[in-house]
Amino acid sequence: MGGTLNSIYSNVSFALQLHTKSMMRLQEQASTGARINRPSDDPSAAYRILGLESQQRALAKYTAKIAETTDTLEIGLNVMQNMSQVLADERVRLSQIISGTYDQTGRERVAEAVNDALEQIVSFANARHMDQYLFGGGGTSSAPFAVQRENGRIIGVTYQGAVDGRMIEVAPGVDAGAFYVGDDLFRVQNRGQSCVYGETGATVGSGTSSVTGTVWLTVADANADGTFELSIDDGRTWVNADGTANQAVVDSRTGKVLFVDTTGITQTGVDMVSFEGTHDVFETLINIRDLLFNDRNLSDGRIDELRNVSMGALDEVRNLLVEKTTSVGSKVGFLDRLREMLEDIQYNTEDEASGLRDADITQVAIDLSRRQVLYEMSLAVAGKLISISLLDFI
Repeated sequence: MGGTLNSIYSNVSFALQLHTKSMMRLQEQASTGARINRPSDDPSAAYRILGLESQQRALAKYTAKIAETTDTLEIGLNVMQNMSQVLADERVRLSQIISGTYDQTGRERVAEAVNDALEQIVSFANARHMDQYLFGGGGTSSAPFAVQRENGRIIGVTYQGAVDGRMIEVAPGVDAGAFYVGDDLFRVQNRGQSCVYGETGATVGSGTSSVTGTVWLTVADANADGTFELSIDDGRTWVNADGTANQAVVDSRTGKVLFVDTTGITQTGVDMVSFEGTHDVFETLINIRDLLFNDRNLSDGRIDELRNVSMGALDEVRNLLVEKTTSVGSKVGFLDRLREMLEDIQYNTEDEASGLRDADITQVAIDLSRRQVLYEMSLAVAGKLISISLLDFI
């Protein structure tokens, strides 16, 4: 009799404990809204949820990088578009200058406007975003373009930024450049033919000249005895013409070399030497400005001729800028699509994790109600069983 009652009591207690634990778990799910509140609730699902949450964090990190990179590129794109518009305006201004319509005073007014445009272009080239220079490549902490001035005017602009762009990982195995190398954006690097515009008889030698864009070759009579001397730095330094076909003339300001064929020189003067496919934005505007100021005392006819040459150089650098602007715009579009794709993956990952983690509240309520009924029935049955006495067996 005693053994039977002890067995009944133990079984009833165990059953009530099971009901209590189940009800507590369901009540916790109802209050938290989560089916899994600790790894022991479902070890396999908990492990999967941890993996999905780790993936979510990685995706969020990439989308944040894409947003930051896109923002930087869009600002750079806007700057480049403004630069392109400035060049377009200067081309219109230059095309309106016709000898006989504009006298020297009028040309000087246009030259002042070109000088203002040059200052604006330099400011654009050294633009910053969040204290980082946009066009210095990997070197974002210092201004990429250094300016040389003389009497307040810009006489040269030198690129001193990094030679490589700064790459940012925006997705697994996908890198994107946010900070471009300014020298690649604003300088044409497709050296073509060279041409001398002038009347001195000098031509470009056969050596590989390191000068780029446009340079001015000055031929002077050294001692008024028919001996010529040459300069490409506006008379700062001179070299005597030796009558050879490949004489080196050095610009003391930059150290760059122009090889000159001096065999055909017959008179003094100033020649424009243009290297197709090597012009940059700054040198082109400097050359146009100086041409219009006419510090070299050129005739109206020469100015008109060289104006047309300068317009060709201006078209060259503007076409490059338009091409690079289009390229940056395409990259912005690519990053936008990549961000949308990652956001879709992130949403699906979050949805899968929620499906594993979140409780079905309706089903929890049904299960809790069922457990409550079973618990109450178990209590009633337990009361009956525990109240058994000796009289029940007589």
